[in-house]
Amino acid sequence: MQRQALTQPVRFDTIFMQTKLLFNLSQSARKPLIFAGKCLLVVLAGSLASYGHDAITTKVTFDREIIRLVVSHCGSCHQPGGTSFSLMTYDDARPWAKAIGEEVLQRRMPPWGAVKGFGDFRNDRGLTEEQLELIVDWEEGGAPEGDPKDLPEAIKFPDDGKFTHGAKEVTVSGDTKLKQSITLDGIWPKSVSENAKWQVYAELPDTTIEPLIWFQNYKKDYDHPFLLRRPVTLPAGTVIRGLPPTETIALMPGATKPVEAVTGQLKK
Repeated sequence: MQRQALTQPVRFDTIFMQTKLLFNLSQSARKPLIFAGKCLLVVLAGSLASYGHDAITTKVTFDREIIRLVVSHCGSCHQPGGTSFSLMTYDDARPWAKAIGEEVLQRRMPPWGAVKGFGDFRNDRGLTEEQLELIVDWEEGGAPEGDPKDLPEAIKFPDDGKFTHGAKEVTVSGDTKLKQSITLDGIWPKSVSENAKWQVYAELPDTTIEPLIWFQNYKKDYDHPFLLRRPVTLPAGTVIRGLPPTETIALMPGATKPVEAVTGQLKK
């Protein structure tokens, strides 16, 4: 909360006169004022002592629940030597607790760029509602550390792997009718605008609708494919809809390299 500016200038001459008046009072008249002042100082001292130390109102701890979520959903970037600041220890993460809570609630972190549940992707780093609730409960409950014995002995940092565009990809811009059947394994944005919010779906020849991907708050620097958990067969004559003519995605056929993990040791 920002501090509000004073609406009127401080009158030091007025303060001086009021102080002088206090000392001119009789001793019996001054006692209640002095006692009230002492009470006020005690209250202020207590408030200052508690400032910066949040009351712990949750059983969720960093060492037991939060570190495991951080490793599995944030570790590919937020690790020592990663592309962003580390969150791998309590001392690393605690100063960011409030920001973590806000970012996950807004679905800005972990960065993904698509709505969860519209299409099912095996490399989805998005949090479930239950996982979101755990993080928010931890943050709002004072962000306690917990017991170091609850820390995992070994961790596996997610590795998104390296992907390259293949020759058999089908490029789609705007409404596009497929000339031949394709077994769809993934979707890779090639030219999608910043903060895009497009619902892309497939309309099969029998009029069945197959949700593909719903871009939301997509960033160009993500530059990763969205790999389907289960391949989807799109017969010839299927129309890909929902993408503006100015945007381009690649439909990735066949098996694509699975998401792997990198094993490491977690240190306090």
